Formats: sequence, structure tokens, C-alpha cells
Amino acid sequence: MIALTADRLLTSLPAPLHEIPKPLLFIEDGRIVEVASQAGRGIPAEARRVDLAGAVLAPGFVDIHIHGAAGHDVMLSDANGLSAIESLLARHGVTSYFPTTVTAPEDATLRALATLADAIDRAAQEVDRVGAKPLGIHLEGPFLSHARRGVHPTPLLQEPSLARFERFWQAARGHIKMMTIAPELPGALAVIAEAAKRRVCVSLGHSDADFAATMLGIDAGGRHATHTFNAMRPLGHRDPGILGAVLTDTRVSADIIADGIHTDPAIIRMFLRLKGSEQSVLITDGMAATGMPDGHYRLGPLDVEVKNGRCMSNGSLAGSVLTMDQAVRNVMAFAGWDLAGAVRLATLNAALAGGIGGKSGRLTPGAPADIAVLSPSGEVLQTILAGRIA
Repeated sequence: MIALTADRLLTSLPAPLHEIPKPLLFIEDGRIVEVASQAGRGIPAEARRVDLAGAVLAPGFVDIHIHGAAGHDVMLSDANGLSAIESLLARHGVTSYFPTTVTAPEDATLRALATLADAIDRAAQEVDRVGAKPLGIHLEGPFLSHARRGVHPTPLLQEPSLARFERFWQAARGHIKMMTIAPELPGALAVIAEAAKRRVCVSLGHSDADFAATMLGIDAGGRHATHTFNAMRPLGHRDPGILGAVLTDTRVSADIIADGIHTDPAIIRMFLRLKGSEQSVLITDGMAATGMPDGHYRLGPLDVEVKNGRCMSNGSLAGSVLTMDQAVRNVMAFAGWDLAGAVRLATLNAALAGGIGGKSGRLTPGAPADIAVLSPSGEVLQTILAGRIA
């Protein structure tokens, strides 16, 4: 048994991300067995004590939208490439993630889904991982609006159909946990309803939908929104569109790229006020250039030039080089949130939106011992994966 001590701990009991000063956290067989206060609980003689003086213990970060890192793209990588991605993610506090596709030729998408499904199955059996664990796939594309496609290639976009969704589902062997779709497309409502029935988090995005079409998508089962503001019909005071629905409907959580490039800090503040502490989620939308120098990288079938933190393809932003720990610190800097509030957006909220709240996003008895050890300002000091202490 391992007994961790630190300055503070952010958990989800008795309230979401409740803070415990001078915590005592017990780990056994890779799982948390008890969370207590040092003031009210002793350490058994047989336990190995690890003192993380001055540190904050937080749930490992969860990134439900990431295309790559460390020079590798999730759609093009083998096991070694994915391992490099996962190691870099772990260095930035991420312990669970959804590898995210980009619109590509259908046969390439099917091959990528099968490879990622293999990685998820393999990760579920490994006990000595050194990187973040893939817990599901985020299917971003091809069911996207031509008008709001971003960099997704126009010729490869497809109208949603149950037959196409079924092909993707079978290739992924049921590991699709999230799907971005434009609700206004012909056939979208049927696909949204079917995906929701299979417990996929249907995320509305890359969409030119008006308010009415968006509400139909929400009524059909849409429960989230993808990189809010980006690749969406702009908000109008007489034409609220998809943003008006997403920002005001309490059935819908929403994520945002808090890098100050995709969205201005003022917009991030507005977003956080509207969606609040329970329905706001941080994502990175990171691509292969994350953690790498400026240059040219791949995003699925696309060539992306990265310069001074901007990822551009054909004149449009194409993913980011944001890391999740930086996103947390940006929320603190841009919106004045404290560490506990900002961490929640990258942990519990992300896990609940992605339907993996039982496997990540919280430090409670029975949960995996996936822990981000942070400084009081949100710097990652260490990442603990399944209870393994570096």
C-alpha cells in the first residue's frame, strides 16, 4: 500500500472537486482505496509513505479532443507513435484521452478506427503504462457542414447516414465514445438518435445550423458542443444560431480551446460565465506539432504549417499545440478562476461529458490512481499513472 501526503487534494467528494487540506491518499493495486485528512487518520506501518510537500493532488487530466502530439498523428500512427503521444500527454498531466479523427478518405478512416480500437483494447490489459490511456475514440468528421468545415477537406465530407455510421462503429468495435456532427445536415437527426442510443456523446459542431435546427439536434440526443465558437455559425442578436442554443440550453455541455488564439480571452470569460463550472470543458485540439518545434506536420491527410504557436492549413487554423496544463493555467489567467475551478474543467467535467466518469476525472475510493501532482499555480510536477510513483 502507498500513502500519499501533500498540501492539498482536489477530489469530488463530498462535493465536486472539494478541497481537502493536508490530505492522506491510500493506493493499492493501482486504485485509490481511501481519501482522508492527515489530521484524522494515521498511516499503517506497512504502508510506503510518499510525501509530496507543497503539492496539490488533482485527478489526472482528461482530453476528449486530441489529434496527436510529439510529431505523431493518431490516424497515421502505429503502437510506437501512439506511445510517444501518450508519453508527452502524461508529462503534461493527462492520464486519459480520446484519440480524435479528422475527415479523410473512408478507407483511411476505417483503418485508423481499427488501429485505435486495438490500442484501446491493449491499454485496458496493460498494468505498467508510461503514458496516458486511450479510453475511447472521438469521431470528428466526416458528418460536418461544408460552410463550417474548417480545414476538413470538402471532397471527403459525407452526409450522415445510418449505414455510414454503422461502418465506422463496426471498424471501431464499439469504441466510439464521442462524435462531432452538424445537426442541420440531411440524415443527421437519425444518426444522432442512433449514436445516443449506443451511449455515444453526440457533440454538435462544425455546423452552420440555425437555432431551430440546433434545438432539433439537441432534442434528438445531442448533449455536447465541439470547440465552441470555432467552426460554428456566428452569434447574431436576431439570428442566435447554434451558439445561441449551445450557450443557453442546460442539457448541453460544451468545450473550448482556451489558448488565446482560437478564442480571445474575453470570449473565454463569457463562455465560462454562460456554461458555468459544471458544463464547461477544456480541450486542446492538439495535433502532431504539440511539444515540437515550428515546422510542417500532418493532421490526418492535411499538411499543417506551425509557426509561433499557430497551426495553419490553407489559411485556416488546423488544431493547436496547446497542452492541457497550459489550458488550466490560461483559465486561471484569463478568467480569474482558482486552481480547483480550472482543474474541474479538465477532469471531472471532461470525463462526465465523455461518458467515462467511472474511469477517470476524480480522486475517490475505487477510482484508478491517476493523479496530476501540481504546484499551487498549476504547473505539473509529476504524473502518477495507476498508482505508479516516478
